[in-house]
Amino acid sequence: MRVEQVDWVEVPAGRLRRGTPVDEVGAVARRYADTGVPLEWYLKEAPRAEIHVPAFRIARTPVTAGQWARFTAATDRPAPRPAPADHPVIGVTWEAAANYCRWIGQRLGGLDVRLPTEDEWERAARGDDGREFPWGEEYHTGLANLFDLGIGTTTPVGSFPDGASPFGVLDMAGNADEWTSTLYAPYPGAPAEVPNTEDWAFDRHITRGGAFRHDRDLARCARRHGAYEPDLAAIGMGFRLAAPAA
Repeated sequence: MRVEQVDWVEVPAGRLRRGTPVDEVGAVARRYADTGVPLEWYLKEAPRAEIHVPAFRIARTPVTAGQWARFTAATDRPAPRPAPADHPVIGVTWEAAANYCRWIGQRLGGLDVRLPTEDEWERAARGDDGREFPWGEEYHTGLANLFDLGIGTTTPVGSFPDGASPFGVLDMAGNADEWTSTLYAPYPGAPAEVPNTEDWAFDRHITRGGAFRHDRDLARCARRHGAYEPDLAAIGMGFRLAAPAA
């Protein structure tokens, strides 16, 4: 039996400057007006709050197609769509991603492997400051596999080391959109216009980071979104692992 390994990044306990201040949402919407995203979508990031996030570990890169293929073979699940083994797996439902976490946790000696919470994901991407993108304040084409790069599909995980987060986590922007374990709800104190539920979503869990088909607004560390289309392969839906701190 092949021994599975995960390249874990230890994220220390610390303060997360989560979300976006209410009085800055309008400026954010104007900054990315060319993407066609309405102001209401950015309001879901408000208000800014400083919260404590306990220590945890997170996989340096998303789960790959090769890792997923070993899972499906071992559990007698349908074979995945053909894809390069070192690319992120996409087209994965939230339930299937959670099942993978349990499976690999058993193969890692009973480790409590799970999907990251939304707050853990943002802390891993943002670090200790309120930066706009995992790599800093400014967007630069070539630091992530997004629509503007023009590739139109996934790339091998870890292909953009200059786009790493402060903790050295890779692909937090672009390539594959990522499931979290958090169900959508407005942040405490959110503006009244923010919906209490997103009934139009295919799945109620928050996703983060954006995929190869998305514009740069989804690469922002604060950007909250979801799986709004049922074709999870087309929207580039993938995931990465989290676990308790070592």
